[in-house]
Order: sequence, then structure tokens, then C-alpha cells
Amino acid sequence: MGIRKSLLTFSAVLLLALMAATPASAVRRYSRYRHHKGHYRHIVWNPVLKGSYDSMLRQNEEIDRLQLPRIMDDAQLEELVRIEELVPIEESKSLHVSPAIKQDKRYCRPWTNYFLQDMGEAYYNEFHVPLQVNSAVRTMEQQRKLRRHNRNAAPEDGDVSSSHLAGITVDLAKRGLTRAQHKWVEDYLKNLRDLRLVEVAEERRQACFHVMVSDRYTEWRETNALADKLVKE
Repeated sequence: MGIRKSLLTFSAVLLLALMAATPASAVRRYSRYRHHKGHYRHIVWNPVLKGSYDSMLRQNEEIDRLQLPRIMDDAQLEELVRIEELVPIEESKSLHVSPAIKQDKRYCRPWTNYFLQDMGEAYYNEFHVPLQVNSAVRTMEQQRKLRRHNRNAAPEDGDVSSSHLAGITVDLAKRGLTRAQHKWVEDYLKNLRDLRLVEVAEERRQACFHVMVSDRYTEWRETNALADKLVKE
């Protein structure tokens, strides 16, 4: 009996010694990928710029405050382009437009375009590659078709309808970003969100940052430009 007890004690001590000698990284890897009954352990996705129902409500409140229409179809879109309520998103060395966006949908509101120019230039100065736009204005007709194969797409009407329908929103690509680039984009957008100039959500399934831009961005931009000018003088 005494020998058995000694063996059990020795085994326990040996097990503890092995656990202490195991690198923490190995324990983390095991915890992350360990599976049970054929299913991998769920890993919580917790982005800094998390979307929410309340954010979607705020986006629609902004559209209503500005008294902007939710664009119904291509005819209404063409008219808004004609009267320059919507402006073209131009490609440059600092801004790339995804080929997936049709030519007649490469438009947005003027203040959203200012945002793209500014962020694209800042991103290019940091990384020497262009920022990519994956989506811009949409029509209700287009959004309805999108929802047929994308269950995560916002509805085309109601209190939480897609803010793309008013031309104030763009999606910025995140696929292929390095860790440093991803962190830079997060920080840049978080700063503007904290100033209440944008509503932003990092999408998971669509690999993009969804960014609604308030018209207040124009005044903020002009104030910054004036301050910079005064400093230089």
C-alpha cells in the first residue's frame, strides 16, 4: 500500500513538472484548436470597430436629418448624378476602385468623396499603396437583389435600411492588409468615429470596413485646413 501511494505521488509530481515545462504558446495553441466531438472550439470575433443595431439606427437618422432620399432605381441615381448631388469616385495613386463596382455605381456624396481622398492620401503616405473602395452608392433595387444571396446585407427599407442607398457610405477593403495596415485603418476610423464624423463597422463575412460619413466632415476638414495654413504662416 505504501509503495502504491509513493508511485501515485511520484506520478503527480512528474505531471506537474511536465505542465510547468510546457511553453505557454503551446498551451494557447492547444486551447485554440482543441476539438470536442468533431467540432472546433468557437473563437470569439471581437473587432475594435464593431457594428451594432444602434449604429444602423444612427446611420438612418443621419440620412433623415439631411433629408436625403433612399435611391430607388437607376433612373433616380442618374438624375442625382446629373444635378451633381452625387459625385464620381476618381481613381488615383492613393485610391483604387474595385473592378467589382460597376461604372454607374462609382458615386457618392461630396463629403464622402472628401473623406475618401483624405484617407486615401494619408494611407498612401504611410504605406505607399492605394486604399481600395469595394462598394459605394446602391439603389433599393440593387440592395434587394443583393439580399437574395447575402443574408447579412441590410434591408432596402425600414429603420435599419442600408445607408449605401443615400450615397453617404462606402466599403473599404480589408482583405490582404498586413497587421500594421489593419491597425492603421482601425485607428484612423476610430478617431473619426469618436469625433462623431463617421459610423463604422468592421464586417466579418464581406472582408471590409463599412463607413458612413456625416456631412459634418466637410466643416471639420475645412477647419483643419485653415488651422494648418495658419501654422505654416
